[in-house]
Amino acid sequence: MPARTTRDAAPERAPDGARARPTDGPDSGVPAEAVAPLLRGIAVLRGLTEADGGTLSLSGLEKATGLARSTVDRLTATLARMEYVRLDGRDVTLAPRLMDLGNAYLAALRLPALLSSRADALADELDESVSLAVGDRDGIRFIHQATRRRAMSLSFRIGDLLPAERTAPGPLFAAEWTESDWHRWHERRTADPKDHAFPAVPPREHGPHDEDFGRRTAKAAADGWALDDQLIEPGLVALSVPVRDPGTGRVACVASVVSHTSRHTAPDLRAALLPRLRGAVAAMEEDLRTAPPPEPGPPRAGLATWTGASKQELGREFVESLARGLTVLTAFGEGRATLTLTQVARTTGLARATARRALITFAHAGLVAPAPDHTFTLTPRVLSLGFPPLSRTSLPDIAQPHLTALADRVHESTSLAVLSESGDEIQYTARASTGRVLSARITVGARLPARATALGRVLLAHPEARARGYALVDEELEAGLRSIAVPVRDRTGRAVAALNVSMHAARRTTQACETDILPELSRTATAIEADLRVAGRFLHIPPT
Repeated sequence: MPARTTRDAAPERAPDGARARPTDGPDSGVPAEAVAPLLRGIAVLRGLTEADGGTLSLSGLEKATGLARSTVDRLTATLARMEYVRLDGRDVTLAPRLMDLGNAYLAALRLPALLSSRADALADELDESVSLAVGDRDGIRFIHQATRRRAMSLSFRIGDLLPAERTAPGPLFAAEWTESDWHRWHERRTADPKDHAFPAVPPREHGPHDEDFGRRTAKAAADGWALDDQLIEPGLVALSVPVRDPGTGRVACVASVVSHTSRHTAPDLRAALLPRLRGAVAAMEEDLRTAPPPEPGPPRAGLATWTGASKQELGREFVESLARGLTVLTAFGEGRATLTLTQVARTTGLARATARRALITFAHAGLVAPAPDHTFTLTPRVLSLGFPPLSRTSLPDIAQPHLTALADRVHESTSLAVLSESGDEIQYTARASTGRVLSARITVGARLPARATALGRVLLAHPEARARGYALVDEELEAGLRSIAVPVRDRTGRAVAALNVSMHAARRTTQACETDILPELSRTATAIEADLRVAGRFLHIPPT
């Protein structure tokens, strides 16, 4: 069965969007055994998540978190060592490896793996966007998006948090709220009437009174479906139906069809699409009922040893308690939706005392919840650690930092390309060049004949390229131009792109390309593939 998505476990804390500054003072509400550096690291990741493009300057992070600059420097250095962020001068940017944390939650939940193909098929059938959402206390959080590509389309991302009362799924979740849940919702509405704590939605200008949400909830409970008639912003309409856990009968997630009023009014959306949405939901519930028990994947090994070695190497700049704490989140996953303290310690290789303090810290931050039988489970709030901005990443986005680093190492131009639909051409999707006077100057978007290029021969699985694992083209496309390329493969092993280094033939012999350039090229392709495996676990990564 899917992991729980309940709201009932974590102590009270500020919503994700609030500027909660971690402190150790007696009035801060932080448990005495909480790990302060871990709370500060969470604040840094959330600050970057809310920033435009997942990037902030170090001084911007200092301002966003309220932490001292020296603390920000040490935390970001540690996160960079973990490959969770990239440091570029004074800027800090979220990196794809951070999605390991959100992937742990999604894998433990199982719903995206079991239901996303149904949502995608419904989106194709209706030619409308379809989403899956879970409840997150008094909000909803997206776990899957099948978005139609139009000029007027959705901007919500996986992991985005929305206030329940401004959505179609919200009343369906609220139908199961307890009295304390409603009390918490009223408190939040009073403290934040404009919804500033929800950066994924525009601030509330005006809207229904609280009693309107109560009426919508009662109607949703009676009807078994709910509508959003432009509650988030003018023009946006949505229709939602709950997907119920076959074991408990409670709402496991909510499936929604989302459109805009130029295509459907809200009543038209219900009249035209409700039967098909209900049919898809019935199929989803059958998938949940017949799904075999999950097979636990192998836990990540050696994490505690790695953090110790990093501390030895970097000294004071590496905050070991932050790194070790974050590894606790990756102990969870498919077949490991609930874990005891002993299991967390065994999976991560951490001492029980260290694992226990990390779990206390995460419970305070709302990322972990106690479950029955002295176990723990991840909450949807784990997705607040970088997942929304990273969920919109593309293959060129993933590859660009690696291309830049490769060009700096070999002092030659490097490119990423994909094969055109016809298979006759390659299209360049990312580039990094050097300061040489004489270099290959090809712009992103340019197309060349596939068979005349090393990139194309790799992608076409040219017999020689397939056997050698790379292709080298020597002055065939243009006199003086020499190029060597390797494939970039996705999680299934399919070559989705190719990576090359190109140069003037006078600078390196073909043998030097193979002995000097090829190892660096292969190393870079491996790094891109590692990021692609993490980013593509629950997402479709666009190739361009």
